[in-house]
Amino acid sequence: MSFRVETVEHYFETLGDRFTPDGSMGVTATYQFELEGSGTWHVNVNDGTFELNEGASDAPTATFKMKGDDYVKMVNGDLSGQMAFMTGKLKISGQIPMAMKLKNIFPQASK
Repeated sequence: MSFRVETVEHYFETLGDRFTPDGSMGVTATYQFELEGSGTWHVNVNDGTFELNEGASDAPTATFKMKGDDYVKMVNGDLSGQMAFMTGKLKISGQIPMAMKLKNIFPQASK
């Protein structure tokens, strides 16, 4: 997949282009993204479908917090999610095993 984005907003506008229904089969979760300097979104994934919403969810399954600029680097494949987490650039709360499934549902861009 070669979807590169310039901004957080562009990422969410094109989320449907990178959605992998097969990767979301059997998953029912709400992923929340709190991106400093860019806003908050949440995505409801339900067994092969998803719905994007701007703003916070009342009950996210997993929450990802990071700077918006770093998030763009991560989704473009310029920053490893594992490295971002280990260096404190990415903070994940909630159900970590469910958070790990996100990379199969919305794959990162390939270089």
